[in-house]
Amino acid sequence: MIRFPAKLVLIGLLGPIVGLAEDNKACSLATPAELESVLGSKVAALRGSSTPGSDAQICAGATAQAQVMLRLARRKEGSEGKEAKGVLIAKQMGAQVDVKTFGPITCSTFIPPENMQTRAGYNTTCTVKKGDMVAGVEITAKSRSAMVPIDKLRPLAEKMAGRF
Repeated sequence: MIRFPAKLVLIGLLGPIVGLAEDNKACSLATPAELESVLGSKVAALRGSSTPGSDAQICAGATAQAQVMLRLARRKEGSEGKEAKGVLIAKQMGAQVDVKTFGPITCSTFIPPENMQTRAGYNTTCTVKKGDMVAGVEITAKSRSAMVPIDKLRPLAEKMAGRF
């Protein structure tokens, strides 16, 4: 009987799902220093992941006050209008949503209704479309005072546009 060290078996099983930041293209969209300049504090080690059978890659990290997510994905045919539907649903739930478009960059803020604030967090997202690809940076703060304004996150999205 052939025996494999348990660590190697786990690496083999988890390899396609969880990887190191340098193995994940989403992790190359922004540097830790760029994220730190937006957030005002160091981001814990970025970790890349992907969903099996999907073209989407995610890179996540955190500070004491916020969660950070970088995404890179291929846009699916017929996905136009999904964002607008999501904004409408969020507003119907009582959330405050602000959307601003700057050419290929779309940024939004999400302030949840009072009954969801502790669960949902305060979100600022900027995405960049390039061909059939979309890259995004999403910051979900624990408090409204820690929320990142669109004007502070958009320059990072502009840099990301040249990296994929």
